[in-house]
Amino acid sequence: MADKNAPAESAPATEGERVQKALARMGFGSRRGIERLIDEGKIRINGQPAKLGDHVVPGDKVNVGTQRAVITADVNRIRVLLYNKPEGEICTRKDDKGRPTVFDHLSKLKTSRWISVGRLDINSSGLLIFTNYGELANHLMHPSSEIEREYAVRVQGEVTKDKIKNMLKGVELEDGFLKFDQIIDSGGQGANHWYHVILKEGKNREVRRLWQSQDVRVSRLMRVRYGNLVLPRDLKQGRKVELSLDEIKALFDFVKLEWPESRDEIARQRSKKAKNLSIKNQRFGGGSQAASSKTSKVKKSKPSAPRSGRKRKK
Repeated sequence: MADKNAPAESAPATEGERVQKALARMGFGSRRGIERLIDEGKIRINGQPAKLGDHVVPGDKVNVGTQRAVITADVNRIRVLLYNKPEGEICTRKDDKGRPTVFDHLSKLKTSRWISVGRLDINSSGLLIFTNYGELANHLMHPSSEIEREYAVRVQGEVTKDKIKNMLKGVELEDGFLKFDQIIDSGGQGANHWYHVILKEGKNREVRRLWQSQDVRVSRLMRVRYGNLVLPRDLKQGRKVELSLDEIKALFDFVKLEWPESRDEIARQRSKKAKNLSIKNQRFGGGSQAASSKTSKVKKSKPSAPRSGRKRKK
């Protein structure tokens, strides 16, 4: 009889996908964050504790803390949404005070979860990006990427050339040095004067605090662009639009992130081989002829479910 507790055979290191990459692709965080969870023993693959270097293939069951997922390799499952956030919504998944959140508008995903690329405070509106691919979210948000964010702001207070110069040169605030890369006068008069500002960071309430440092109050703030993604003019507040596969690939190119098609093809081939092996084992009893000929009364055990390569590094 087959030993049900025996470990599954390891797949070649060139097949499958490293677990931290697969989980990042499925929206469970960045690779580094997932590696920390592996070190802390919070990730299991098919019931076994995960180790750095472990590989997974489609169909493997993974536990991330209390969350469960089935590994999928379909690149068409990489999704990106553009959402026009209205004022009054917060950017957390749940709120103890019962306030509406931006996640209330998103459908639940079976094998991954939505990640918000950056945040907007409750009094701000405009472009929010959601994806289920952790590596893409990490590239879009990481300071080293230096991706431009553009905001339309309506201000109240006297705006002089010196104040503009100060904000372009930079201001030292309590959490560090902040500055705008560009300030564009968009017209208007009195309490309805608009500017467009561009910066490459995403610190908390940075736009409002920079204007406030010059005794100018921001009465409205709307994000209109993030990198090469522009808030569609016809996208109403509280509505979302999904990017096409070609648009997502263009976004990958923009952030200089490798498209995972080659890795997914390897995983698909591995899954196909595992399925064929399982069928063959069922047909011939999963053991050698010598072992099966000892007695005809031995109940054949079901072949072990094919598992990914583990304990191998690339």
